[in-house]
Amino acid sequence: MPLQFSANLSLLFPELDFLDRFGAAARAGFTGVEFHFPYVHDKAVLAEVVLTSGVEVVLFNLPAGNWAAGDRGIACQPERKAEFQDGVGRAIEYAEALGCTRLNCLAGAVPVLAWSGDAVPPAPTLRARALETLIDNLRFAAAVTQRAGIRLMLEPLNTRDNPGYLVPTTREALQVLDAVGSDNLFLQYDVYHAQNMEGDLARTLETHLARIGHIQVADNPGRHEPGTGEINFPFIFARLRQLGYAGWIGCEYAPTGATEDSFGWLEPYR
Repeated sequence: MPLQFSANLSLLFPELDFLDRFGAAARAGFTGVEFHFPYVHDKAVLAEVVLTSGVEVVLFNLPAGNWAAGDRGIACQPERKAEFQDGVGRAIEYAEALGCTRLNCLAGAVPVLAWSGDAVPPAPTLRARALETLIDNLRFAAAVTQRAGIRLMLEPLNTRDNPGYLVPTTREALQVLDAVGSDNLFLQYDVYHAQNMEGDLARTLETHLARIGHIQVADNPGRHEPGTGEINFPFIFARLRQLGYAGWIGCEYAPTGATEDSFGWLEPYR
C-alpha cells in the first residue's frame, strides 16, 4: 500500500496567501492538506476553496490560545476549561464544513502563573493539577468529537522549542491516553518532536502504531524537509509500509528554499 502524504499549509508555500496554498498543494501533487488553525477565515469561504482545489482537509488543531503570545494549547490550564470546551465546539463546526475527520489537541504548558492561592505550590503540585485538567478536558473532547464522527489526536511537543509543555514524550502521551480511557483518542506522532525528545523512532512506530492516528515529518535539526538532517527517512518510510500504515503523513516542515524545490525526497513514494 502506498504511503499518503499531506501538505501542511501553515509552513509550506509561505510566499502565498493562505487561501492560495490549497491550489498550490494540489498542483504540486498533494491530494491532502492540513494546517494549524483555520479560525481567522470564514468557514464557508474555506469550504469553497477546498472544493475548488480538490484536496482533502486531513487535520487541523483545536483552538490553542494566543499562538503569537506563546500559547501552545490550553487543554491543561484549569482556569481556561470553558474556553477549551467552547473551542472544541468551534473546531467541530469548521471540521464539518471542511469535511475533516481528524482534530488535534495541544496540551499546552504547565500554567505556573495560574495558581490562585496565597503562595505558589511546588512544581509537582502544579503539574498534577495541569494533568488532571488535561485528562478531564480530553474526556469531554473525545466524547463530543466521537458523536460528530471525528477522531481526536493528542500531540507531544518537544520542550526545546516549547518550554514547559506538559506532554513532551510518547510515553507521557500514552499515559494520558490510558487515563482518559476513550477509544476515540489517538497519538499524533510528530517525528521531529520525537527525535528531539527520545529518538528510537522505528521501534516506537512498531510498538504503538495501532494507537497512532496521524504522523508528521520534518528533519532534525532545523525542522526542514526530510534529507536535510540526521533522520533516516527512507528507513522510516519503508518500515511504515512494511507495517501497513494506512493513515496520512503530514509534511510539516519549513522548506530550506522555495517550497516546490523541497519535494525531491517525495518522488520515490509517489
